[in-house]
Amino acid sequence: MKIDLSTLKNLFRRPEDFSFQVIRPFQEFFKKEASSSLLLIATTLIALIWANVSYTDYSHFWHRELTISFEEIKISKSLIEWINEGLMTVFFFIVGLEIKREILVGELASFRKAVLPVSAAVGGIVFPALIYLMLNYGNEIALRGWGIPMATDIAFSLGVLYLLGDRIPPGLRVFLSAFAIADDLGAVLVIAIFYTETIVIKHLLLSLFIILILAIANFLWIRRILLYAVMAIILWFSVLASGVHTTVVGVIVAMFIPAKGKYSTDRFLTEVGQYLSHFHCPPEGCGHSILVNRRHLNAVQSIELACHNVESPLQRLEHALHPWVAFLIVPLFALANAGISLEGVKFSDIFYSPVSLGILLGLLIGKPLGITLLSFISVRTGLAKLPAGVRWIHILGAGILGGIGFTMSLFITSLSFTDESYIDMAKLGILLASLLSGIIGLIVLYLAKVPTPKARSR
Repeated sequence: MKIDLSTLKNLFRRPEDFSFQVIRPFQEFFKKEASSSLLLIATTLIALIWANVSYTDYSHFWHRELTISFEEIKISKSLIEWINEGLMTVFFFIVGLEIKREILVGELASFRKAVLPVSAAVGGIVFPALIYLMLNYGNEIALRGWGIPMATDIAFSLGVLYLLGDRIPPGLRVFLSAFAIADDLGAVLVIAIFYTETIVIKHLLLSLFIILILAIANFLWIRRILLYAVMAIILWFSVLASGVHTTVVGVIVAMFIPAKGKYSTDRFLTEVGQYLSHFHCPPEGCGHSILVNRRHLNAVQSIELACHNVESPLQRLEHALHPWVAFLIVPLFALANAGISLEGVKFSDIFYSPVSLGILLGLLIGKPLGITLLSFISVRTGLAKLPAGVRWIHILGAGILGGIGFTMSLFITSLSFTDESYIDMAKLGILLASLLSGIIGLIVLYLAKVPTPKARSR
């Protein structure tokens, strides 16, 4: 068997090739986000059942203290704090990688492409926050929760789109992913700026010094992931001591992860073509020649090394960590944070509490209103255009799905309130708004006209 270089290049570059379609980053991203939403629903239900069977046991379990010490360094936090401040840093790291990828080569890579999703994200942030602020004006404690209804849970929203299959144009999935990622960037900035109470200057300066080291490493194209991992751990401890919320560490470190591999694609194809030429097999095939043919083994190992060199650290980390975040960290976060005791709570309480009502109306009405309105303005002014096959009913449906605020909204709740009554009302508003947004968005998009093949191909 012998494959020449031109054949190999054509194999990798044919857009219609099945493997090319399957391994596209967005396809993989979409499938993982959609499938993880099922696990997220399951852990949410478990948390609700557990909390209502015995809220004392539920609360005691997640608030038990866990101490980590290393020589003179000693940190004691509850389990829920380790999840929210430790594991969720990895979640924000993946968010940061996705933001950087979109800025470099995705839907945020150019002004023309970024206008529509960024406009939608701005509308989806501002309108819900304004609704919440109007309903809670005058209550200083309640006002701290203004950031809760501005977030979109990308896993749940893409999970709903996954249920619709071919009834929606592919461009809508890209639009929803892009504005949700831009939305996450806005949420991260809000957390860093508005949910930091006290700052310890000396630790903040140390954090800035570590960030400078990361910037220099990126500038020198250092691709050793171990270096970035060590710097990330040191930065996490220094940011924790500075008073700034540690989850911003994930996004900061992600911004400095190199986005280019050691090899260009052309060099990769040339080298792989040369290594493949080492395989000369009889008509009946090579069988398990790797076991007995040293030349074949060396060629395979060289191809493996070439694959490692052409892949960027950003892609490698995103591919390696995304399943852990989607299928372990986020469900664990839901299990620890979604438990609400409904004992003595009436359904009508949601509508009498300005906190829960502000979150409910912010997510259910503010989100689709802001997303649709600012998207409409950006298109009508000529700054942007709708994706192929996407109509305004699809944008409205995606805006309604943007009201599924679950993960990020629960996270911001944990930063906003310490009073259990406020926390419970906020969680009730989040859960009800997310449920209604998912159901209504699903119905709207299901009833929308199925795009024709001609519309899809434009």
